[in-house]
Amino acid sequence: MRKDKVEPYVHLVWATWDRASLIIPDMERALYRSISEIAQSLGCRVLAINGMPDHVHVLLRIPATLPVSKLVQQLKGFSSDFVNDKLQPKYKFKRMGYYGAFTVSRWDVSKIMGYINSQKEHHHADRLMPELEDFFDYYDGPLRG
Repeated sequence: MRKDKVEPYVHLVWATWDRASLIIPDMERALYRSISEIAQSLGCRVLAINGMPDHVHVLLRIPATLPVSKLVQQLKGFSSDFVNDKLQPKYKFKRMGYYGAFTVSRWDVSKIMGYINSQKEHHHADRLMPELEDFFDYYDGPLRG
């Protein structure tokens, strides 16, 4: 018997409040693990997660029934609460209200995974993929390391 096959991939990007460098190295691993756990609880498969001190990139395969807006709301909200409640940083951790969500062809998944996994190298060498970063131009200018 045939079944439907639906594999939506989405690349999400969001920034910290006022693009402050709030994601310090000591908290990255726990923050990314928290985001992964939230995504998995929503039925997503996390393919890549990384970022810079002022923003996060996540590549996911999402269930066809999960609206992207609900996914982002959950990821951003619960991860911010996790940082403030469990990691208790020196400064209150807040994220911006806006985000970028980009659909990804299954043929481009490995390319986007590589880009996300090498975030720090791309930013420090200024080898950014504008199509994956420039949505921030509308608000504050491109993301730079």
